[in-house]
Amino acid sequence: MIMRLQKFLSAAGFCSRRHGEELITSGGVKVNGIVVKELGSKIDPQKDIVEVGGKRIEVQGDLICIALNKPKGYVTTCSRERGKIVLDLIDIPERIYPIGRLDKDSSGLLLLTNDGRLHNVLSHPSFDHEKEYEVVLSRPVADEALDKMASGIHLPEGRTRLAQVKRISSGQFRIVLKEGRNRQIRRMVEKVGNRVKELKRIRISNIRLGSLKEGCWRYLTEKEKKHLLKDID
Repeated sequence: MIMRLQKFLSAAGFCSRRHGEELITSGGVKVNGIVVKELGSKIDPQKDIVEVGGKRIEVQGDLICIALNKPKGYVTTCSRERGKIVLDLIDIPERIYPIGRLDKDSSGLLLLTNDGRLHNVLSHPSFDHEKEYEVVLSRPVADEALDKMASGIHLPEGRTRLAQVKRISSGQFRIVLKEGRNRQIRRMVEKVGNRVKELKRIRISNIRLGSLKEGCWRYLTEKEKKHLLKDID
């Protein structure tokens, strides 16, 4: 299948398409040993050899996408230098990597894939993929505090986007975000004078945690994958 060079770099999971364009125009990409700077350049992944910085770039095989119920205490990374990692919970021969973050002290739904395109689409806030969380606080929370989190909280890197917030009980609520800043919910809660006791992600886009047991995983259905892939041209 003939495809544009920048699309190939994204499909291989090497970088985003925009970054691929920057690499091409700056002379950082070689095709069959020749530097290619034209953005309109096309290649045949079955025949042409693409290199960036001396490293050959190749597209993965069949799409793999996995839903994991991450327990607390596991780090969302591929590096084994940081203790228990989420890949320890998934025993398959293919190379996969997490999409986005879920901090060590949080639990719930985490997606993993071998597809760079899917990783880029789900990680980038411009695609507005919703992420839903259940939050248990250390003490009761006022309606005013929930309203503040819904309308946006000022953090050092800027104001958070509008969110959907629904009370479950005096000290528990659900929140739907369309962004994923580092430890965002914990920091938002601290800004309104409270503290997170438990944090669980229960949904990413159309994928729900459901009855998946903690520490267990499953492959996404074809319907679920098709929905996630709709933003990839």
